[in-house]
Amino acid sequence: MVATPEKIQNPDAQSGDRPAEDRVAVLLMGYGEVESYEDFANYNEQALNLLTAKFAPVPTWIYPPLAKLLAVFDLHEWKHDHGNFISPHNAIFERQRAGIEENLQQRWGDRVKVFKAFNFCAPFLPEQVLAQIQTEGFDKLLIYPLLVVDSIFTSGIAVEQVNNALAQLADDKSHWITGQRYIPSFYNEPAYIDLTARLVEEKIEEELAVAHLPSQTGIVLMNHGCPHKAKGFTSGIDESQALYERVREKLINRFPLISVGWLNHDTPLIEWTQPNAELAAQNLMELGATAIVFMPIGFATENHETLLDVEHIIEALRRRRPDVTYVQMACVNDHPEFLQMAAEWANPQIEGLLNETALAVNPSLAAEQAKASHSHSHDHDHHHHHDHGHSHHHH
Repeated sequence: MVATPEKIQNPDAQSGDRPAEDRVAVLLMGYGEVESYEDFANYNEQALNLLTAKFAPVPTWIYPPLAKLLAVFDLHEWKHDHGNFISPHNAIFERQRAGIEENLQQRWGDRVKVFKAFNFCAPFLPEQVLAQIQTEGFDKLLIYPLLVVDSIFTSGIAVEQVNNALAQLADDKSHWITGQRYIPSFYNEPAYIDLTARLVEEKIEEELAVAHLPSQTGIVLMNHGCPHKAKGFTSGIDESQALYERVREKLINRFPLISVGWLNHDTPLIEWTQPNAELAAQNLMELGATAIVFMPIGFATENHETLLDVEHIIEALRRRRPDVTYVQMACVNDHPEFLQMAAEWANPQIEGLLNETALAVNPSLAAEQAKASHSHSHDHDHHHHHDHGHSHHHH
């Protein structure tokens, strides 16, 4: 059913005037990444709190010591090898935000504005950004986690944080948000699949084709690692797997040696997706690969996993097999085609938000409803018994 937009309330308004509420805030969500090592243990602890809480057998008291321990390992990566590495993640994410906004405004003008929020980094925490969105007078919100893998660990955290923030910002009687939409992920978007496959082909043409046969050119397509058991939360394995299969399909006829490589956070007690990227590369070498291309498909934005972790994997492999050529590729980042397609995916949702009738949500009714549903549940049990006699007909 298509709802008609609300008519302008004020009869004296000029026909050219739009009602003030007819604007959409696009909330682009990423991890955000701390830029100094000092913040890193703290970042790790927050990330572990949000993520590991959803893994199976990890007790909460472990987080602070585990975060410090991980930070100690990371310090070694951060300091020695990278002269106090500063992550480019936040700068890239800002370019993605600006580029997507520019594409959207070509179509929607100032009715649409793109904001960025980071899961872990002030001053762009969801609660800070949503307060700004509210202040700027937006009342329709498109939640857009810019992460390829859709799961409760990535996009789910985004929704969890938005919900927490909205609960804090809610007025008792009427919610300021009158429309909401969500873009889950683009693991199955043909444009993204084509782009990543084409980037790999172009890279091979440029750098490897002169010295390696196609059958000797190994390709490791890297996904965001997922835990197998996650207290019943879906962890994104299916989507990541589907993305990998589709990109592989585009390349396999020309380049037979392709493997998925999962970038896992190897936390103790957790069983992660296999093979990890290092093992994937070793397997391809056993099959005769003389060159290996590492392409991150499970991340849209560079971060310390795609940069530091992959560099470390390559260093370790190079010590064992110095005769092999290793190529580390970038994420799609702010590739103009990616920014254009990311805007395209938002268009139907923005259109939906602008066209649908405003929702009027009264948060104070939620508690009353919860109470009411308890008293009804007895009636349902009662009806249920009557139906039993018929139930076998439905099979």
